[in-house]
Amino acid sequence: MNRHRLEVADVFNAHQHEFLQRCGHALSDQQRKVLRDIGLCRTAELGTHLERCDRCSYETVAYDSCRNRHCPKCQSSARDRWLLKQASSLLPVPYAHVVFTVPEQLAPLALRNQRLFYSLLFRAASETLLEIAADPRHLGALAVLHTWSQNLRHHPHLHCLVPAGGLALDNSRWIATRRRGFFLPVRVLSRMFRGKLLAFLKQSYRRNELCFPGKLAELSTRRAFHTLLGALRRTEWVVYSKPPFGGPEHVLKYLARYTHRVAISNGRLLSLDSGQVRFRWRDSRHNNRSSVMKLGAVEFIRRFLLHVLPAGFVKIRHFGLLANRNRRQALALCRLHLCATAVDPSTLLTEQQNSALSRSCPQCKCGTLHVVARCSAVKLPSPNIALHCAAFDSS
Repeated sequence: MNRHRLEVADVFNAHQHEFLQRCGHALSDQQRKVLRDIGLCRTAELGTHLERCDRCSYETVAYDSCRNRHCPKCQSSARDRWLLKQASSLLPVPYAHVVFTVPEQLAPLALRNQRLFYSLLFRAASETLLEIAADPRHLGALAVLHTWSQNLRHHPHLHCLVPAGGLALDNSRWIATRRRGFFLPVRVLSRMFRGKLLAFLKQSYRRNELCFPGKLAELSTRRAFHTLLGALRRTEWVVYSKPPFGGPEHVLKYLARYTHRVAISNGRLLSLDSGQVRFRWRDSRHNNRSSVMKLGAVEFIRRFLLHVLPAGFVKIRHFGLLANRNRRQALALCRLHLCATAVDPSTLLTEQQNSALSRSCPQCKCGTLHVVARCSAVKLPSPNIALHCAAFDSS
């Protein structure tokens, strides 16, 4: 019998009542929804469905998932479906990985102004990349927002994947980078990014778009806010870059790591005992040394919910030649100049990933599983027993 692996949902279910008593007054509707969804994901309370093979009539009953984008259990298949769609956007060129990080002094302001601050973060990073590269080439980039550190503290930053090259200004050819290292200077990136984000924040302050609740109230005065911006302008901001690497296969693996991550995966959890959660983490201040952290369950839940994004906020964005409005035409032109064809998505995923996405029958290996009935009953019925559910034609 397989031993149950500890999940974030277990922590939520065991200590949700205690957490709500202590911190419930400060929760947003979106955070409450995440707390509920993760706790109920793939349980009878969300309902069940019957799947049947279209070849051998094999049947299996499974719990419904919550499909919340913050749920650790729901991200695997969502990630693979997204990667299949993105495979057509990959070019047979090296890609660089760039990370834009904001100073910790701005983290509280970001947390209380999430939608605005994160949008400005995307804007500052994209304009920095495109402006620096605009002279020799038309650049493209994919950016993914992360808001956490390994210890679950609030740490907003952007992961960007950038093709090592781009279209010439007149679209006549593809220009590859001539440098072995990263083709965009990190120090220049850092200072331009710093200048742009601080300018955007200053503009938002003038327009009264920022809010300063609680301890942030002292920053609401013009003098205090400009003093903070001035101090941040005199410090060096961290922009990390990795030299161009691999082709589409390597890029896909990178995308898999970053696009659909949540604050912490179930695989990092070690134990829940006496109200204490133990989990693995990497300490970036000590050369990413692997260690074990212990947090009280209430504090663990509080930190997890810090990373719930505003409803409808888009955390994966494309810029430049990869922007949605002209991506198809721009990529076709890039492939023409590179003498390349579109990537076959099925060759870039593992056999297990392809099987899961295609819903292959585990018994005959030939057929496909289709949902033939749904049931909201709490009690899970056994396969091959008639379900008193709303059946429908799955053809």
